[in-house]
Amino acid sequence: MNATFPAAATLRELVEAAANGSVALLTQVVDDPRGYGRIVREGGKVARIVEEKDASANERAIQEINTGILAIPRARLEEWLARLGNANAQGEYYLTDVIAAAVADGVPIEVRHPTAAHESLGVNSKADLANMERHYQMSRAAKLLEQGVTLADPARIDVRGELTCGRDVSIDVNCIFEGRVSLADGARIGAGCILRDVVVGARTQLNPYCVIEEAEIGANARIGPFARIRPGTRLDDEVHVGNFVEVKASTLGHGSKANHLSYIGDSTVGRDVNVGAGTITCNYDGAHKHRTVIEDDVHIGSDVQLIAPVTVGRGATIAAGATIVKDVPPGGLTLTEAKQVTRSNWERPRKKK
Repeated sequence: MNATFPAAATLRELVEAAANGSVALLTQVVDDPRGYGRIVREGGKVARIVEEKDASANERAIQEINTGILAIPRARLEEWLARLGNANAQGEYYLTDVIAAAVADGVPIEVRHPTAAHESLGVNSKADLANMERHYQMSRAAKLLEQGVTLADPARIDVRGELTCGRDVSIDVNCIFEGRVSLADGARIGAGCILRDVVVGARTQLNPYCVIEEAEIGANARIGPFARIRPGTRLDDEVHVGNFVEVKASTLGHGSKANHLSYIGDSTVGRDVNVGAGTITCNYDGAHKHRTVIEDDVHIGSDVQLIAPVTVGRGATIAAGATIVKDVPPGGLTLTEAKQVTRSNWERPRKKK
């Protein structure tokens, strides 16, 4: 196996070199050429490429190697391919033999080199693959630094898609960005966050170890730590979603908060809503998903279950521990009362010795 990721500028230069009918060949000088085809020169000009198994001892000592990338006139390539033979150590037809055919026909061989050494390194093992990945990620990190992004450690960031950053963005260590991610001006991304297809608004702070997928977050929001934002979620400006809160396919309006240990799924939440710790929107009946609507300025106490489909009216307050099974009218306090009982002669079960 052999894989490379030459820069666009390198490929452009190679194509331009072949524009006049020449063959343009990308070569590289390496300290350890083992495993690569060697560039054999005569009088300083490229004469042919010899594969390692067919090379003499002197040819194996050559440090200029074939990267496997070339630009060649199509019409001439068809002609040269027809002349290939397999009289070699492996009994194979080598595409690299077209170089010798081009030289024999008097076609100039233009040589170009990669912009960076790692662009054309080979991948023949898992260790090589990991090394190439790190080279690639470091090149991505270098571009982010050039754009003014603050990286706590350029060696500990993985960009596995397209990452767009505004001004004064800060990214802590061990963050992973997949798909298309956009971070607006002043966004702060804490350590260990994983973002896939996410838009983050200006000055929003993602605290450490948040997992966010296919979601949009407004400006001046605060998320996490340890929050999970699932696909189809929209969080408006100044929303707070705290530790161990999960939000799925829901919208939270301006200034709303769910700071602790809650699940909000298939819900429409208005402005300035406070969701208490342990609140759950019970959206699944075992066969179908149902929607919860929470209107503006609602206060929900801790440990509340909202059995969807249900609507909570504007300005309502729901007491702690309530189980809501029907619509709540606007304003007022809604609770599900239960009598507290103490059994004085009850004994706690004990393990038998």
